[in-house]
Amino acid sequence: MTVSTCTERELISRIQQQLPPAPSWLPVGIGDDAAVVEPERNRLEVFTVDAVVDGVHFDRRFTPPEAIGHRALAVNLSDLAAMGAQPRLVLLSLALPADLPLADFDGIVSGITQLATREGIAVIGGNLTRTPGPLTIDITAVGTVKRRHVLTRSGARPGDLVYVSGSLGAAAAGLGWLQRDGAGVTNTCVERYLRPMARLKPGLLLGRNRAASACVDLSDGLADGVRRIAEASGVGITIDASALPVEPEARHWFESMGQEATHAAICGGDDYELLFTVRPRQRGRLKAAMLHGGVPLTRVGVCTADRALLLQATPGTAPAPLPDGFTHFR
Repeated sequence: MTVSTCTERELISRIQQQLPPAPSWLPVGIGDDAAVVEPERNRLEVFTVDAVVDGVHFDRRFTPPEAIGHRALAVNLSDLAAMGAQPRLVLLSLALPADLPLADFDGIVSGITQLATREGIAVIGGNLTRTPGPLTIDITAVGTVKRRHVLTRSGARPGDLVYVSGSLGAAAAGLGWLQRDGAGVTNTCVERYLRPMARLKPGLLLGRNRAASACVDLSDGLADGVRRIAEASGVGITIDASALPVEPEARHWFESMGQEATHAAICGGDDYELLFTVRPRQRGRLKAAMLHGGVPLTRVGVCTADRALLLQATPGTAPAPLPDGFTHFR
């Protein structure tokens, strides 16, 4: 059976069957023309939207349906994490090819709803449509944050220290493995690509403790994230290549493919780690995020006044220009 054998109402019902009961702050949810939400007192709302498209952001030949749904939501949650926001609700917009198997539809919805349930997020509505083009999942996510806890890209100053969460390069290596070996391969890097985890807890702690002066999520690689903060803040940034936490399994993959591992990890996308800056005098505030965030935080560079974006390969050598990261349009 495919989605074309069902009515829109039947497909919506299949989504509803996977959702927990509506929270008390949702007076009107799925089933009306729009949802009605009661705002949280004394908190700002943070909105983000991301679309994932078959053949661009994932490949159905080696990406399980559940992982497609998981990734579609996780990329939005990563944006909220970078803002220091607590996710609250999501809206789904699904453009479905007529030949999409009904089992794949259920798997995609399961990937979304399982992650949403685990993070305490309500799915409050959305839209379904048929498309002659590729499968497209467009999710709008909303979070909340206190005014003083908002993180942005624009607060870094010369002298601020640069940190990154977790490890780098795993997702890019995992995608390479899947493209070469197909759906049967399983390892840490493949899992990081298929089911990325947004760094929600570290983001919340960085915001609540006002530890970070600027923050961005690494959807398109560390090199891209460095540029985003530098452009928004009006600073330069020098990255210490020897300090970068390249995932060991990814390093092995890159080297086996004849690539320079550090360069590949800097330029590869889909890590969804947090890149952030910290005032030297505020490093004490970083301790809570380091102790309770559930993921390592590594100092990898420093902000400078001269606006240059540099990569210091080894101590004592002249730094080189930071390589370009991934970009969707050229």
